[in-house]
Amino acid sequence: MTGIVGGSQIDVIGLVSQLVAAERAPQDAQIKRQSERITTQISAVGSLMGALSTFRSSLASLRSVDVFAVRSVSSSDKEALTATATTKAMPGSYQVEILQLAKAQQLTSNAFANGQDEAVGTGTLTLSLGTKSFSVEIDDSNSTLAGIRDAINAAADNPGIRATLVHGSDGTRLVLSSAHTGAENTIEVTHSGGDGGLVQLAHSAATPGNYTEIAAAQDAVVRVAGAEMRSATNSVANAIDGVTLTLAKETDGEPVTLSIGYDNAAVTTRINNFVSAYNNLVTQIARLRSYDAASGTAGPMLGDSLVTGIEAQLRRLVASPVGGQPGGFDTLAAIGITTQMDGTLSVDNAKLQKALDNNFEAVGKLFGSQDGVAARLHTQADELLKSGAGLDARSQGLAQQQKALDKRMADLDTRMAVVQAAYIRQFTALDTLLSQLQVTSSYMSQQFQSLHNLANGGK
Repeated sequence: MTGIVGGSQIDVIGLVSQLVAAERAPQDAQIKRQSERITTQISAVGSLMGALSTFRSSLASLRSVDVFAVRSVSSSDKEALTATATTKAMPGSYQVEILQLAKAQQLTSNAFANGQDEAVGTGTLTLSLGTKSFSVEIDDSNSTLAGIRDAINAAADNPGIRATLVHGSDGTRLVLSSAHTGAENTIEVTHSGGDGGLVQLAHSAATPGNYTEIAAAQDAVVRVAGAEMRSATNSVANAIDGVTLTLAKETDGEPVTLSIGYDNAAVTTRINNFVSAYNNLVTQIARLRSYDAASGTAGPMLGDSLVTGIEAQLRRLVASPVGGQPGGFDTLAAIGITTQMDGTLSVDNAKLQKALDNNFEAVGKLFGSQDGVAARLHTQADELLKSGAGLDARSQGLAQQQKALDKRMADLDTRMAVVQAAYIRQFTALDTLLSQLQVTSSYMSQQFQSLHNLANGGK
Protein backbone atom coordinates (compact mmCIF):
# COMPACT_ATOMS: atom_id res chain seq x y z
CA MET A 1 0.00 0.00 0.00
CA THR A 2 1.31 3.47 -0.87
CA GLY A 3 1.27 6.53 1.36
CA ILE A 4 -2.05 7.81 2.63
CA VAL A 5 -1.83 11.16 0.71
CA GLY A 6 -0.14 9.58 -2.33
CA GLY A 7 2.67 10.80 -4.42
CA SER A 8 5.63 10.02 -2.15
CA GLN A 9 5.38 6.24 -2.71
CA ILE A 10 5.99 5.64 1.05
CA ASP A 11 4.08 2.54 2.38
CA VAL A 12 2.96 4.30 5.54
CA ILE A 13 0.68 1.48 6.87
CA GLY A 14 3.28 -1.23 6.20
CA LEU A 15 6.07 0.81 7.74
CA VAL A 16 3.97 1.63 10.83
CA SER A 17 2.94 -2.02 11.24
CA GLN A 18 6.56 -3.14 11.19
CA LEU A 19 7.61 -0.49 13.72
CA VAL A 20 4.71 -1.33 16.08
CA ALA A 21 5.39 -5.08 15.76
CA ALA A 22 9.08 -4.57 16.52
CA GLU A 23 8.26 -2.49 19.58
CA ARG A 24 5.57 -4.92 20.77
CA ALA A 25 7.41 -8.21 20.17
CA PRO A 26 9.58 -8.43 23.35
CA GLN A 27 6.71 -7.63 25.72
CA ASP A 28 4.26 -9.81 23.81
CA ALA A 29 6.64 -12.79 23.89
CA GLN A 30 7.26 -12.35 27.61
CA ILE A 31 3.55 -12.28 28.45
CA LYS A 32 2.84 -15.32 26.26
CA ARG A 33 5.68 -17.31 27.84
CA GLN A 34 4.40 -16.52 31.32
CA SER A 35 0.81 -17.31 30.29
CA GLU A 36 1.79 -20.69 28.83
CA ARG A 37 3.70 -21.55 32.00
CA ILE A 38 0.75 -20.63 34.22
CA THR A 39 -1.71 -22.52 31.99
CA THR A 40 0.48 -25.61 32.27
CA GLN A 41 0.64 -25.27 36.05
CA ILE A 42 -3.12 -24.74 36.32
CA SER A 43 -3.64 -27.91 34.30
CA ALA A 44 -1.15 -29.80 36.48
CA VAL A 45 -2.83 -28.73 39.72
CA GLY A 46 -6.22 -29.59 38.26
CA SER A 47 -5.08 -33.07 37.22
CA LEU A 48 -3.58 -33.68 40.67
CA MET A 49 -6.81 -32.61 42.38
CA GLY A 50 -8.78 -34.84 40.02
CA ALA A 51 -6.56 -37.83 40.79
CA LEU A 52 -6.88 -37.18 44.52
CA SER A 53 -10.66 -36.94 44.23
CA THR A 54 -10.86 -40.24 42.33
CA PHE A 55 -8.62 -41.87 44.93
CA ARG A 56 -10.78 -40.55 47.77
CA SER A 57 -13.88 -42.01 46.09
CA SER A 58 -12.20 -45.42 45.90
CA LEU A 59 -11.79 -45.40 49.69
CA ALA A 60 -15.55 -45.21 50.33
CA SER A 61 -15.88 -48.99 50.02
CA LEU A 62 -13.10 -49.65 52.54
CA ARG A 63 -13.26 -46.97 55.23
CA SER A 64 -15.78 -48.74 57.46
CA VAL A 65 -15.48 -52.05 59.28
CA ASP A 66 -19.11 -52.76 58.31
CA VAL A 67 -18.09 -52.86 54.66
CA PHE A 68 -15.89 -55.84 55.47
CA ALA A 69 -18.74 -57.65 57.16
CA VAL A 70 -20.22 -58.81 53.85
CA ARG A 71 -21.29 -62.43 53.81
CA SER A 72 -21.41 -65.07 51.11
CA VAL A 73 -24.30 -67.53 51.03
CA SER A 74 -24.46 -70.83 49.17
CA SER A 75 -27.24 -73.41 48.94
CA SER A 76 -26.86 -77.09 48.12
CA ASP A 77 -30.19 -76.93 46.24
CA LYS A 78 -30.81 -73.54 44.67
CA GLU A 79 -34.04 -74.74 43.07
CA ALA A 80 -35.49 -75.24 46.55
CA LEU A 81 -33.74 -72.59 48.64
CA THR A 82 -31.72 -69.41 48.24
CA ALA A 83 -30.81 -66.85 50.88
CA THR A 84 -29.24 -63.48 51.59
CA ALA A 85 -27.26 -62.55 54.69
CA THR A 86 -26.58 -59.27 56.48
CA THR A 87 -23.55 -58.39 58.57
CA LYS A 88 -25.33 -59.88 61.61
CA ALA A 89 -25.11 -63.39 60.17
CA MET A 90 -22.39 -65.52 61.66
CA PRO A 91 -20.49 -67.87 59.36
CA GLY A 92 -21.63 -71.45 59.64
CA SER A 93 -23.49 -74.32 57.99
CA TYR A 94 -27.20 -74.99 58.56
CA GLN A 95 -29.61 -77.77 57.60
CA VAL A 96 -32.90 -76.34 56.33
CA GLU A 97 -36.02 -78.40 55.62
CA ILE A 98 -38.88 -76.80 53.70
CA LEU A 99 -41.92 -78.66 55.03
CA GLN A 100 -44.51 -76.46 53.34
CA LEU A 101 -44.58 -73.47 51.00
CA ALA A 102 -46.77 -70.46 51.63
CA LYS A 103 -49.69 -70.37 49.22
CA ALA A 104 -52.49 -67.98 48.30
CA GLN A 105 -56.11 -69.05 48.33
CA GLN A 106 -58.00 -69.40 45.06
CA LEU A 107 -61.77 -70.05 44.74
CA THR A 108 -63.88 -70.80 41.68
CA SER A 109 -67.63 -70.29 41.73
CA ASN A 110 -70.33 -72.61 40.47
CA ALA A 111 -70.92 -72.35 36.73
CA PHE A 112 -73.34 -69.81 35.29
CA ALA A 113 -74.84 -71.49 32.26
CA ASN A 114 -75.57 -68.29 30.34
CA GLY A 115 -71.98 -67.08 30.42
CA GLN A 116 -70.46 -63.77 31.41
CA ASP A 117 -73.49 -61.74 30.40
CA GLU A 118 -75.83 -63.59 32.74
CA ALA A 119 -77.45 -61.27 35.28
CA VAL A 120 -76.56 -62.50 38.77
CA GLY A 121 -78.32 -59.98 40.97
CA THR A 122 -78.14 -56.58 42.65
CA GLY A 123 -77.16 -55.33 46.09
CA THR A 124 -73.89 -54.99 47.96
CA LEU A 125 -71.03 -57.49 47.87
CA THR A 126 -68.58 -57.30 50.76
CA LEU A 127 -65.30 -59.15 50.21
CA SER A 128 -62.72 -59.81 52.91
CA LEU A 129 -59.10 -60.85 52.69
CA GLY A 130 -57.85 -61.71 56.14
CA THR A 131 -58.70 -58.76 58.36
CA LYS A 132 -59.28 -56.29 55.51
CA SER A 133 -62.55 -55.90 53.65
CA PHE A 134 -64.17 -53.73 50.99
CA SER A 135 -67.60 -53.41 49.40
CA VAL A 136 -68.84 -52.99 45.84
CA GLU A 137 -72.26 -51.78 44.83
CA ILE A 138 -73.99 -53.91 42.20
CA ASP A 139 -76.96 -52.45 40.32
CA ASP A 140 -78.62 -53.04 36.99
CA SER A 141 -75.64 -51.48 35.17
CA ASN A 142 -73.12 -54.06 36.43
CA SER A 143 -75.19 -56.99 37.65
CA THR A 144 -73.76 -59.44 35.10
CA LEU A 145 -70.94 -61.82 35.94
CA ALA A 146 -68.57 -59.69 33.83
CA GLY A 147 -69.80 -56.50 35.53
CA ILE A 148 -69.23 -57.97 38.99
CA ARG A 149 -65.72 -59.04 37.98
CA ASP A 150 -64.92 -55.52 36.81
CA ALA A 151 -66.39 -53.90 39.92
CA ILE A 152 -64.22 -56.06 42.20
CA ASN A 153 -61.02 -55.35 40.26
CA ALA A 154 -61.73 -51.60 40.04
CA ALA A 155 -62.41 -51.08 43.75
CA ALA A 156 -59.88 -48.57 45.09
CA ASP A 157 -59.74 -50.16 48.56
CA ASN A 158 -59.39 -53.73 47.31
CA PRO A 159 -56.66 -55.24 49.55
CA GLY A 160 -55.64 -57.89 47.01
CA ILE A 161 -58.53 -59.99 45.69
CA ARG A 162 -58.27 -60.51 41.94
CA ALA A 163 -61.32 -61.54 39.97
CA THR A 164 -61.37 -63.23 36.58
CA LEU A 165 -63.68 -65.38 34.52
CA VAL A 166 -63.04 -68.85 33.15
CA HIS A 167 -65.22 -70.36 30.49
CA GLY A 168 -66.12 -74.03 30.11
CA SER A 169 -68.65 -76.23 28.39
CA ASP A 170 -70.97 -76.01 31.40
CA GLY A 171 -70.82 -72.20 31.60
CA THR A 172 -68.73 -69.38 33.05
CA ARG A 173 -67.24 -69.27 36.54
CA LEU A 174 -66.01 -66.36 38.68
CA VAL A 175 -62.50 -67.07 40.02
CA LEU A 176 -61.30 -65.15 43.08
CA SER A 177 -57.55 -65.25 43.78
CA SER A 178 -55.69 -63.78 46.74
CA ALA A 179 -52.63 -61.69 45.93
CA HIS A 180 -51.19 -62.56 49.35
CA THR A 181 -50.00 -65.89 50.69
CA GLY A 182 -50.50 -67.08 54.25
CA ALA A 183 -53.08 -68.97 56.26
CA GLU A 184 -54.65 -65.77 57.56
CA ASN A 185 -55.33 -64.40 54.07
CA THR A 186 -58.56 -66.31 53.36
CA ILE A 187 -61.33 -64.91 51.18
CA GLU A 188 -64.89 -64.40 52.37
CA VAL A 189 -67.82 -62.95 50.42
CA THR A 190 -71.08 -61.71 51.92
CA HIS A 191 -74.05 -59.93 50.36
CA SER A 192 -76.79 -57.58 51.48
CA GLY A 193 -79.75 -55.70 49.99
CA GLY A 194 -80.83 -55.78 46.38
CA ASP A 195 -82.83 -58.54 44.80
CA GLY A 196 -81.07 -61.36 46.65
CA GLY A 197 -79.38 -62.81 43.56
CA LEU A 198 -75.89 -62.11 44.91
CA VAL A 199 -76.34 -64.94 47.40
CA GLN A 200 -74.98 -67.15 44.59
CA LEU A 201 -71.55 -65.56 45.14
CA ALA A 202 -71.44 -65.69 48.96
CA HIS A 203 -68.67 -67.71 50.57
CA SER A 204 -67.28 -68.43 54.00
CA ALA A 205 -65.50 -71.29 55.70
CA ALA A 206 -68.82 -72.27 57.26
CA THR A 207 -70.83 -72.03 54.01
CA PRO A 208 -68.44 -72.90 51.17
CA GLY A 209 -71.08 -74.40 48.85
CA ASN A 210 -71.04 -71.70 46.15
CA TYR A 211 -67.32 -72.15 45.44
CA THR A 212 -64.74 -74.86 45.02
CA GLU A 213 -61.36 -74.20 46.68
CA ILE A 214 -58.67 -74.62 44.03
CA ALA A 215 -55.80 -73.68 46.36
CA ALA A 216 -55.88 -73.33 50.13
CA ALA A 217 -54.33 -70.40 51.98
CA GLN A 218 -51.36 -71.67 53.95
CA ASP A 219 -48.19 -70.54 55.70
CA ALA A 220 -44.69 -71.61 54.84
CA VAL A 221 -43.17 -74.00 57.38
CA VAL A 222 -39.41 -74.48 57.66
CA ARG A 223 -37.29 -76.45 60.08
CA VAL A 224 -33.80 -75.14 60.82
CA ALA A 225 -31.53 -77.03 63.21
CA GLY A 226 -34.59 -78.85 64.59
CA ALA A 227 -36.65 -75.69 65.20
CA GLU A 228 -39.81 -75.06 63.15
CA MET A 229 -40.88 -71.61 62.01
CA ARG A 230 -43.97 -70.45 60.15
CA SER A 231 -44.18 -67.51 57.75
CA ALA A 232 -47.06 -65.98 55.78
CA THR A 233 -44.75 -65.61 52.79
CA ASN A 234 -42.01 -67.67 51.18
CA SER A 235 -39.48 -65.10 52.34
CA VAL A 236 -38.53 -66.10 55.86
CA ALA A 237 -36.51 -63.59 57.88
CA ASN A 238 -34.52 -64.35 61.02
CA ALA A 239 -35.07 -68.08 61.19
CA ILE A 240 -31.28 -67.72 61.30
CA ASP A 241 -29.87 -64.45 62.70
CA GLY A 242 -29.24 -61.98 59.89
CA VAL A 243 -30.40 -64.39 57.15
CA THR A 244 -33.44 -64.17 54.90
CA LEU A 245 -34.51 -67.46 53.34
CA THR A 246 -36.31 -67.57 49.99
CA LEU A 247 -38.31 -70.77 49.65
CA ALA A 248 -39.10 -72.19 46.22
CA LYS A 249 -39.79 -75.91 46.65
CA GLU A 250 -40.66 -78.35 49.42
CA THR A 251 -37.72 -80.61 50.21
CA ASP A 252 -39.69 -83.80 51.02
CA GLY A 253 -37.61 -84.71 54.05
CA GLU A 254 -34.26 -84.00 52.37
CA PRO A 255 -32.67 -80.99 54.11
CA VAL A 256 -30.82 -78.34 52.14
CA THR A 257 -27.38 -77.34 53.35
CA LEU A 258 -27.07 -73.57 53.68
CA SER A 259 -23.50 -72.30 54.08
CA ILE A 260 -22.75 -68.76 55.27
CA GLY A 261 -19.22 -67.41 55.21
CA TYR A 262 -17.13 -64.28 54.90
CA ASP A 263 -17.20 -62.96 51.34
CA ASN A 264 -13.47 -63.10 50.56
CA ALA A 265 -14.03 -62.53 46.84
CA ALA A 266 -15.91 -59.25 47.32
CA VAL A 267 -13.35 -57.93 49.79
CA THR A 268 -10.44 -58.98 47.57
CA THR A 269 -11.99 -57.04 44.68
CA ARG A 270 -12.35 -53.94 46.84
CA ILE A 271 -8.76 -54.16 48.06
CA ASN A 272 -7.43 -54.57 44.51
CA ASN A 273 -9.53 -51.59 43.38
CA PHE A 274 -7.99 -49.54 46.20
CA VAL A 275 -4.48 -50.57 45.12
CA SER A 276 -5.23 -49.61 41.50
CA ALA A 277 -6.58 -46.20 42.54
CA TYR A 278 -3.57 -45.57 44.77
CA ASN A 279 -1.17 -46.56 42.00
CA ASN A 280 -2.94 -44.25 39.53
CA LEU A 281 -2.50 -41.37 41.97
CA VAL A 282 1.17 -42.17 42.57
CA THR A 283 1.79 -42.45 38.81
CA GLN A 284 0.12 -39.08 38.24
CA ILE A 285 2.29 -37.46 40.92
CA ALA A 286 5.43 -39.02 39.42
CA ARG A 287 4.55 -37.64 35.98
CA LEU A 288 4.04 -34.13 37.37
CA ARG A 289 7.46 -34.07 39.09
CA SER A 290 9.36 -36.08 36.46
CA TYR A 291 12.51 -35.12 34.53
CA ASP A 292 13.69 -36.77 31.32
CA ALA A 293 17.45 -36.27 31.15
CA ALA A 294 17.65 -37.51 27.56
CA SER A 295 15.25 -34.89 26.21
CA GLY A 296 15.71 -32.33 28.95
CA THR A 297 11.94 -32.31 29.48
CA ALA A 298 10.69 -31.53 32.98
CA GLY A 299 7.28 -32.20 34.47
CA PRO A 300 5.17 -29.12 35.24
CA MET A 301 5.66 -29.53 39.03
CA LEU A 302 9.29 -30.64 39.13
CA GLY A 303 10.83 -29.61 42.46
CA ASP A 304 7.49 -28.28 43.74
CA SER A 305 7.42 -28.71 47.53
CA LEU A 306 3.62 -28.99 47.48
CA VAL A 307 3.55 -32.14 45.36
CA THR A 308 6.55 -33.76 47.04
CA GLY A 309 4.92 -33.10 50.40
CA ILE A 310 1.70 -34.79 49.30
CA GLU A 311 3.64 -37.79 48.03
CA ALA A 312 5.50 -38.12 51.32
CA GLN A 313 2.27 -37.93 53.32
CA LEU A 314 0.65 -40.68 51.26
CA ARG A 315 3.64 -43.02 51.63
CA ARG A 316 3.75 -42.46 55.38
CA LEU A 317 0.02 -43.16 55.84
CA VAL A 318 0.18 -46.31 53.72
CA ALA A 319 3.21 -47.72 55.52
CA SER A 320 2.38 -46.78 59.14
CA PRO A 321 1.11 -49.56 61.45
CA VAL A 322 -2.51 -49.52 62.63
CA GLY A 323 -2.82 -49.59 66.40
CA GLY A 324 -4.79 -52.22 68.29
CA GLN A 325 -4.29 -54.91 65.66
CA PRO A 326 -3.11 -58.46 66.34
CA GLY A 327 0.37 -59.45 65.25
CA GLY A 328 0.68 -59.96 61.50
CA PHE A 329 -2.33 -57.74 60.76
CA ASP A 330 -1.10 -54.25 61.68
CA THR A 331 0.38 -53.19 58.31
CA LEU A 332 -0.50 -53.61 54.65
CA ALA A 333 2.81 -55.38 54.07
CA ALA A 334 1.84 -57.99 56.66
CA ILE A 335 -1.15 -59.08 54.53
CA GLY A 336 0.70 -59.02 51.20
CA ILE A 337 0.44 -55.40 50.01
CA THR A 338 3.93 -53.95 49.63
CA THR A 339 5.42 -50.69 48.32
CA GLN A 340 7.62 -50.94 45.21
CA MET A 341 10.68 -48.85 44.34
CA ASP A 342 8.57 -46.46 42.26
CA GLY A 343 6.14 -45.88 45.13
CA THR A 344 3.30 -48.00 43.73
CA LEU A 345 1.71 -50.88 45.63
CA SER A 346 1.83 -54.55 44.69
CA VAL A 347 -0.54 -57.27 45.92
CA ASP A 348 0.56 -60.81 46.78
CA ASN A 349 -2.88 -62.39 46.32
CA ALA A 350 -1.88 -65.69 47.88
CA LYS A 351 -0.71 -63.94 51.05
CA LEU A 352 -3.82 -61.75 51.07
CA GLN A 353 -6.12 -64.77 50.80
CA LYS A 354 -4.27 -66.49 53.63
CA ALA A 355 -4.72 -63.40 55.80
CA LEU A 356 -8.45 -63.29 55.02
CA ASP A 357 -8.82 -66.97 55.80
CA ASN A 358 -6.91 -66.71 59.08
CA ASN A 359 -8.51 -63.54 60.45
CA PHE A 360 -11.06 -61.89 58.16
CA GLU A 361 -12.16 -59.38 60.80
CA ALA A 362 -8.58 -58.23 61.48
CA VAL A 363 -8.11 -57.46 57.78
CA GLY A 364 -11.33 -55.45 57.88
CA LYS A 365 -10.12 -53.43 60.86
CA LEU A 366 -6.72 -52.86 59.20
CA PHE A 367 -8.56 -50.90 56.51
CA GLY A 368 -11.81 -49.77 58.05
CA SER A 369 -11.22 -49.05 61.76
CA GLN A 370 -11.08 -45.44 62.94
CA ASP A 371 -7.29 -45.42 62.53
CA GLY A 372 -7.37 -47.85 59.60
CA VAL A 373 -5.46 -47.28 56.38
CA ALA A 374 -8.52 -46.36 54.33
CA ALA A 375 -9.99 -44.12 57.01
CA ARG A 376 -6.83 -42.08 57.51
CA LEU A 377 -6.11 -41.84 53.77
CA HIS A 378 -9.66 -40.60 53.22
CA THR A 379 -9.20 -38.00 55.96
CA GLN A 380 -5.92 -36.86 54.40
CA ALA A 381 -7.45 -36.61 50.93
CA ASP A 382 -10.27 -34.51 52.40
CA GLU A 383 -7.73 -32.17 53.98
CA LEU A 384 -5.79 -31.82 50.74
CA LEU A 385 -8.89 -31.08 48.69
CA LYS A 386 -10.78 -28.79 51.05
CA SER A 387 -11.30 -25.12 50.23
CA GLY A 388 -8.39 -22.96 51.32
CA ALA A 389 -5.92 -25.86 51.56
CA GLY A 390 -2.60 -25.87 49.68
CA LEU A 391 -3.93 -27.15 46.36
CA ASP A 392 -6.91 -24.82 46.36
CA ALA A 393 -4.73 -21.86 47.35
CA ARG A 394 -2.27 -22.73 44.57
CA SER A 395 -5.08 -22.98 42.05
CA GLN A 396 -6.56 -19.65 43.14
CA GLY A 397 -3.12 -17.98 43.04
CA LEU A 398 -2.45 -19.22 39.51
CA ALA A 399 -5.87 -18.00 38.41
CA GLN A 400 -5.05 -14.54 39.78
CA GLN A 401 -1.70 -14.54 37.97
CA GLN A 402 -3.43 -15.47 34.73
CA LYS A 403 -5.92 -12.69 35.27
CA ALA A 404 -3.07 -10.21 35.81
CA LEU A 405 -1.39 -11.40 32.58
CA ASP A 406 -4.64 -10.98 30.69
CA LYS A 407 -4.78 -7.39 31.95
CA ARG A 408 -1.15 -6.78 30.91
CA MET A 409 -1.99 -8.05 27.43
CA ALA A 410 -5.04 -5.79 27.24
CA ASP A 411 -2.94 -2.83 28.44
CA LEU A 412 -0.30 -3.66 25.83
CA ASP A 413 -2.97 -3.71 23.12
CA THR A 414 -4.19 -0.29 24.25
CA ARG A 415 -0.68 1.17 24.41
CA MET A 416 0.28 -0.22 21.00
CA ALA A 417 -2.87 1.26 19.50
CA VAL A 418 -1.76 4.66 20.80
CA VAL A 419 1.78 4.12 19.44
CA GLN A 420 0.37 3.05 16.06
CA ALA A 421 -1.82 6.15 15.88
CA ALA A 422 1.18 8.39 16.69
CA TYR A 423 3.33 6.72 14.04
CA ILE A 424 0.57 7.07 11.47
CA ARG A 425 0.24 10.79 12.22
CA GLN A 426 4.00 11.29 11.93
CA PHE A 427 4.44 9.34 8.73
CA THR A 428 1.31 10.80 7.22
CA ALA A 429 2.71 14.29 7.83
CA LEU A 430 6.05 13.17 6.32
CA ASP A 431 4.25 11.65 3.36
CA THR A 432 2.32 14.89 2.84
CA LEU A 433 5.51 16.96 3.03
CA LEU A 434 7.30 14.68 0.59
CA SER A 435 4.36 14.89 -1.78
CA GLN A 436 4.48 18.69 -1.60
CA LEU A 437 8.24 18.69 -2.23
CA GLN A 438 7.70 16.42 -5.22
CA VAL A 439 5.14 18.89 -6.62
CA THR A 440 7.52 21.84 -6.06
CA SER A 441 10.40 19.89 -7.61
CA SER A 442 8.31 19.10 -10.65
CA TYR A 443 7.30 22.76 -11.01
CA MET A 444 10.89 23.93 -10.73
CA SER A 445 11.97 21.36 -13.32
CA GLN A 446 9.33 22.65 -15.69
CA GLN A 447 10.46 26.23 -15.18
CA PHE A 448 14.10 25.34 -15.77
CA GLN A 449 13.14 23.49 -18.91
CA SER A 450 11.16 26.49 -20.13
CA LEU A 451 14.09 28.81 -19.54
CA HIS A 452 16.37 26.40 -21.35
CA ASN A 453 14.02 26.25 -24.29
CA LEU A 454 13.77 30.03 -24.40
CA ALA A 455 17.52 30.36 -24.32
CA ASN A 456 18.02 27.91 -27.17
CA GLY A 457 15.27 29.47 -29.21
CA GLY A 458 16.76 32.90 -28.99
CA LYS A 459 19.97 31.89 -30.74
